[in-house]
Order: sequence, then structure tokens, then C-alpha cells
Amino acid sequence: MKLKTFKIGGVHPPENKISANMAIQVLGLPKQVSIPLSQHLGAPSVPLVKQGDIVKTGTLIARKADAFISANIHSSVSGKVLRIDDVMDATGYRNKAIIIQVEEDVWEESIDRSPELKKDIDCSPEEIVKKIEDMGIVGLGGAAFPTHIKYMVSGDRKAPDTLIINGVECEPYLTSDYRLMLEKTDEIMVGITIMMKAAKTPKAVIGIEANKPDAIVKMQEKAKDYPGIEVIGLKVQYPQGAEKQLIKALVNREVPSGRLPLDVGVIVNNVGTAFAVYEAVQKNKPLIDRVVTFTGKKLKKTGNFLARIGVPSTMLLEATGETMPETTAKIISGGPMMGKAVSTLEIPITKGTSGLVILDEAEAKRIPTSNCIRCAKCASVCPMGLEPYLLQKLAYREYFDRCETEAITDCIECGSCSYTCPSSLPLLDYIRFGKSNVLRIQRERRPK
Repeated sequence: MKLKTFKIGGVHPPENKISANMAIQVLGLPKQVSIPLSQHLGAPSVPLVKQGDIVKTGTLIARKADAFISANIHSSVSGKVLRIDDVMDATGYRNKAIIIQVEEDVWEESIDRSPELKKDIDCSPEEIVKKIEDMGIVGLGGAAFPTHIKYMVSGDRKAPDTLIINGVECEPYLTSDYRLMLEKTDEIMVGITIMMKAAKTPKAVIGIEANKPDAIVKMQEKAKDYPGIEVIGLKVQYPQGAEKQLIKALVNREVPSGRLPLDVGVIVNNVGTAFAVYEAVQKNKPLIDRVVTFTGKKLKKTGNFLARIGVPSTMLLEATGETMPETTAKIISGGPMMGKAVSTLEIPITKGTSGLVILDEAEAKRIPTSNCIRCAKCASVCPMGLEPYLLQKLAYREYFDRCETEAITDCIECGSCSYTCPSSLPLLDYIRFGKSNVLRIQRERRPK
């Protein structure tokens, strides 16, 4: 059988799924956590606690802002609020966070902590969306977009006919979604069923790359017990897990420039998000932890850890029983293709932390650049059909009007262009610079 995939561009970097066979381990608790108020797309959350307040695990400590895009935040530990202060996070800047001193581990009584699978769904679609919003669920594939917004269908948009679930995990090194699919299969299936009910659609399609054959088989077997859910194997081709590319591969629909998946009748969510939705709706559990991959070629031990939000990333290293390798040259939050370098492991784990990758000097060192040789390899691998060499030149010269004309905002920042460039040009660096400026100009252009 021919495996499905998207039609334009794509590359195949080394997979390096070093931690694939490492079962999920529960990470311990530190002496204190720092829970950022801005760990999702949109406006930062508004604190509901102050210095000296006592909180439990699962207590709402910050509500979503009045802005359309925002999310609730809950305490991942029990203890005393020490202060609200600026802390370094994965952005490289100091941002507001609620700092809590950990005391025991007392949970809110409303949270069901039993391991029993709960399949019966008692909520209406509207109640499900409200529960997802209340529990602070965001997309766990990396973007951290507040999940409830995707299910707020209004205006002249038609209700979706298909729910797409992303089990691709095409980023090199990362294995957190893979382990979830193997270890929490039923919970994911119930979560998908809940999301189908919220979306009022009878059909869900799960896409998984062919380099995870055991996950495909297990998910397909379980799907037989859940009406309307289909599991499809996909060709190993980066960036297969990007939203628009996944839609093209699975249902052969193209999302027009500047439009959303809902405009072509689909909603896309990650398998990790499906698991979080299950816990939120069936167990009344807020998003207070997530599975994080900690990996690198020079590490003697790697792993996948269920970590509380706000825990310092140093605990991942400590859990492996190692010290940082002397050859470490770069720490990446996320995968090496779309993740971002961080300056320290002292940063807190957030809802969007899918993994931390330790790169040595050989992997992290930038190759000296040379002149563009007009080979057009960057254009041939661009999954959005753009011309990265042109966008890089325009951004470098700050021709932002031309950048906009050439659809720079369609760039999904997958890094395929930089990866394939024989001249080692920092194409994506300049494209990101140009894209951010075009988006700024577009915001300023809107009526106040």
C-alpha cells in the first residue's frame, strides 16, 4: 500500500529517536516551581493569587485574559505562593511567573486521580468546550494554542466534517507523543471521541508516520472499539506534522493562504492534546503536567518524563543521573528543526515544552556561509511553495512590502530551506525577521 503524504517539498533529516524505547517516567517534585503567566499563544493570564496564599495541586491561580486568545493556568503543586516575579523562560526573556514553594502534594478534591478508564461521556458539546476552557487545555504539539477556541464555530463558517489528530511527531529526537500513543492508547481514543462530540462531527482521522509501526498497529486495533475513528500510516517526510501538510496528506484538502483549517471543514489537534482533553473532561484534571522528552547523542541516558508545569528543566537532567556533557554546545527547547535554543536548563517546563535536546559541538556548529549558487534547492523543499532565497534577500534589505507581497506570512518556519542549503545560508533566520515585521505592520494597519 502506498503511504500518503503531502505533495510539495519536504526533507528527511536523521530521525535520532534515541529515547523511543524509554517508557514514561513520573518526574519528582522540586522545592519550588515557577509557573509562567504567558505559556500559550495570545495574552498572558491574569493572576488570581498573591504572596502568602496557600494553593493545592489543581487550584486555578491565573484566569484567561479578556483577550480572545488566552488560557487559564492552574497550580501544578501544593504549597505557598512566594511571589509573582520575572523569571527567565524559553523565550530568552524574563517574564512574569507565579513562584510557589512546594509543601507536600495535596490535590483539589474535585480531581479524579484513579487509574480507571472512564469511557461514558456525560457532557453536551457546549459543556465539553467549557470544560476544556476551564481546565486550561492548549495544543501540546508545540504551538500551545488554546484548544477551546478551535471548537467555537460561529458566523458563516460551516461545522467541520472531519477531526484530524496529529500523531506524526516528525521532529527529530522527540518521542513524547510516540510513548503516549503506546502507553495511553485508550485514554487518547476516549479523548478523541470527546473532541468529535464537541466538534459535532462523526469522523476522526489519526495520522502516524510509518517509522512508528507499533504505534500504528496498536492505535488501529483500539480504534475498532471507537466508532468513526480511522488510523492512517503516513510516509516519513518532514514536516508531515505541520497542520496544512497533514490536512493535505490525510483528506487531500488545501487550506488557502491566510485561512484556517476550519475553512476547509477540519479541526486539527495533537494526540497529547487528546489525552489532556480526556483528563480534563473525564477526570476533571487541569493541564498541570505533560510528557517531555529529554535526549541527546552524548547523553548516556535519555528519557520521556511526565513533568509538572513550572518544574525547572534541570530536574530532567537529574532524573537521568547524569551531569551535563562537557561537549554540550547548545540546548534546544523543542526539536532541532523548529525548536529554539535556550541559554540554561534553569528555565521552567511549560505547557508547550515537548522536549529538550542536548546538542554537542559537531551538531550545533554553524557551517561558514558562502554565496547563494542559485541551485533552488530551498524552493524545491519548501512545503508551502515559497521562494526562501528571495524572501531571505528581501528581509535582509528590509523590503517588508515586497516580503508581504511574496507571502512571507505563509512560511511555517519548518527550517527545510536552511537544512538543505548547500551554501549554509541562514535563510530561516532572516525569514523569521521579515515575517515578524510584516505581521507587526499588518497589526498596525488594522483599525483601532
